[in-house]
Amino acid sequence: MKTLLLLIAAATLFSGQAQAQQLREMFSKTNPSVVVIRTVERRVTPQAQGLMSLPGLGSGVVISTDGKILTAAHVVQAADQVAVEFVDGKKERAHVVASYPRADVAIVQLDFPSPGLVPAKLGDSDAVQVGDDVFVIGAPYGLSHSLTVGHVSGKHLSQESIAGVSKVEVFQTDAAINQGNSGGPMFNMAGEVIGIVSQILTTSGGFQGVGFAVTSNVARKLLLNKKSFWTGIDGYLLTNELARIFNVPQSAGLLVMRAAENSPASDLRLIAGTIPTNIGGAELVVGGDIILEVAGIQIVEDWKTLDEMQTALGNLQTGEKFTLKVLRAGMVVELSAYVRAKQ
Repeated sequence: MKTLLLLIAAATLFSGQAQAQQLREMFSKTNPSVVVIRTVERRVTPQAQGLMSLPGLGSGVVISTDGKILTAAHVVQAADQVAVEFVDGKKERAHVVASYPRADVAIVQLDFPSPGLVPAKLGDSDAVQVGDDVFVIGAPYGLSHSLTVGHVSGKHLSQESIAGVSKVEVFQTDAAINQGNSGGPMFNMAGEVIGIVSQILTTSGGFQGVGFAVTSNVARKLLLNKKSFWTGIDGYLLTNELARIFNVPQSAGLLVMRAAENSPASDLRLIAGTIPTNIGGAELVVGGDIILEVAGIQIVEDWKTLDEMQTALGNLQTGEKFTLKVLRAGMVVELSAYVRAKQ
């Protein structure tokens, strides 16, 4: 019996050492693909009683040798400036080229990609099962290239489709995720990206064992397999009572809370909100334009119209004109701009 117990203990120890060795090897292999994303964004702060340029922090992963980086939409959606920091400390300027805020995924493009970029491989997230071992690399609280380990705790499907993707899936994980991890990659034990870190559920502000990552297949379908578009708008869909409160002359409108500099939103000269407020539990920045129509498509209460607009904008050619109708100071105003060269 003693011999059997010793053999079991030895086998357990050997298995643990083998797993640790595999994790060390996978971290060494994948870490060069992981980046820290630093942003600057104008935000309204009650303390300053106006707009302030504030720094932002997130993570991302290189997915191509020409400098494309996958991250979370909420990290970069309304950013005025984007910089990417590599494992060796080198920083490069970048810009957003595609984003799906509803799915919280985006692509950032390096302005001047350096030779020798190490892209990570996108895995097949459909093959992932609950209980699989995973690891996350990111910059929690600015501690760049930090490793956390855990499991896939659950797989959850959205109730509605996004841009024709009927099964928008997210992974739940117990791998520690905190502020700064957003946009970072979740890897399987083969070193493949199977998810992009999105958010946590917390009552304390820190990680409490429940984090979520948008699956790699969702990111691939929305950003790589079809044409996408970045608006530079951080908006809020006004429907029902909120639409009535804001005197929206139709069933719904998109409140422009923030608009990034040097973006299609700035080309259109959209006016962003200036007054932070809470209405019915919704944290809003009011006083800006309310979008009523994009490229001839009227906004209604159904989220599908926003997907239709995103698709319509993505299909526009460089130099092609597009128009918006907005509610501004009680009047309906038409705005127009031309599609920038796509990079």
